[in-house]
Amino acid sequence: MNMGTETGTRSDFFTDARMNGMTRAMLGRVYTGAADTGETLTTVDRIADGDLESWAAEWEATADRVAAIGDDCVARGHRFSGRAALLRAATYYAACVLVVDGCKEPEALRTRMFAAYRRCWEQYLGLLDNPPEPLDIPYDGGTMPGWFFAAPGEGVKPTLVMVNGADGAASYLWPGYGSEATLRGYNVVIFDGPGQQRMLFERGVPFRPDWENVVTPVVDATLGLPGVDPERLALYAVSQGGYWAPRALAFEHRFAAAVIDDGVVKVAEAWHAMLSPELRELLDSGERDAFNAAIEALPPRVRWMFDWRANPYGRATYYDTFVEAARYEITAELAARITTPVLIADPDQEGYFAGQPKRLFDMIPGKKEHVRFTEAEGAAGHCEPMARSLAAQRFFDFLDDHVGLTAAH
Repeated sequence: MNMGTETGTRSDFFTDARMNGMTRAMLGRVYTGAADTGETLTTVDRIADGDLESWAAEWEATADRVAAIGDDCVARGHRFSGRAALLRAATYYAACVLVVDGCKEPEALRTRMFAAYRRCWEQYLGLLDNPPEPLDIPYDGGTMPGWFFAAPGEGVKPTLVMVNGADGAASYLWPGYGSEATLRGYNVVIFDGPGQQRMLFERGVPFRPDWENVVTPVVDATLGLPGVDPERLALYAVSQGGYWAPRALAFEHRFAAAVIDDGVVKVAEAWHAMLSPELRELLDSGERDAFNAAIEALPPRVRWMFDWRANPYGRATYYDTFVEAARYEITAELAARITTPVLIADPDQEGYFAGQPKRLFDMIPGKKEHVRFTEAEGAAGHCEPMARSLAAQRFFDFLDDHVGLTAAH
């Protein structure tokens, strides 16, 4: 895929497609207050094109500087200024975590960056006017970590459960659609599921394909929280969550509506797109050792993408990971079980799951909306990274209609 040409050369920052996509995503977070334009542009100006070590080093330098501003503001009693800076610092540290598999000593770097991210993120949360309640969601003999953000006001409210993607930080969900949801009158639940963030980095729990066994415990825990209306649960899922959420909805029918941003039918198609014809032939013919050796022989700058994507699956080899990824599929039988009204977002130039949002839409038999996001609207690319305001309008108008928050005419 060539994410670097999504909206024309004047929006290119790097010739490296991955770096260009991450930069565009960072600029999209300016809308939520999780980044600043000047801080983003001055950082990317210092980064050597295609050099992941440079990316990590420069974003860490910016994060350290902004975190120090936040700490100083908090120490001097400037709570609002402090929390704003700490949120941006958390976002910048999270940008480092994304590329550590392409750097020297990745485990040490991941540990340092994620610890710095968590410190800033959780301190920011504690400085909010209405701080969230930490959750320990019962799961598979242990717990999943999460947060409950209560909507303002008294009485029971609709509640939005938010499902992240393969590598997203909690701060990618809140602020943004999460904080906007509370302003609109929703409680919000976010969590790290298996293979995500704290569950992966701190507990070593990998992905699993049967996400009904993840989302249903979240729903059970959510219904035990104060102020939650059991008849008005909504679901939002982003990126690879576009597979996990439909999979869960095939079994979990307590949601009044769901937004899938973007829809996924076969996760493995994004994996196969990374392969040369020679590698694809080795995989298809079951040549496990030869396939693994061929990927090991790739230049580090190329191989890091395989390492980064493989880590959350917890498999021993590249071949085993590709085999595991093939299990992540929404079949016609699963789609036929979905009864929840769904909106499926489908942007121009969807880089990872091209064509899959419409395929998923066509497979679901019940109430559904297929919503296009176009290049002309500035909304092209995986999960509309630079059209957060437009996406929020469309997503929440749909959810509001289904949970009774639409204003009377």
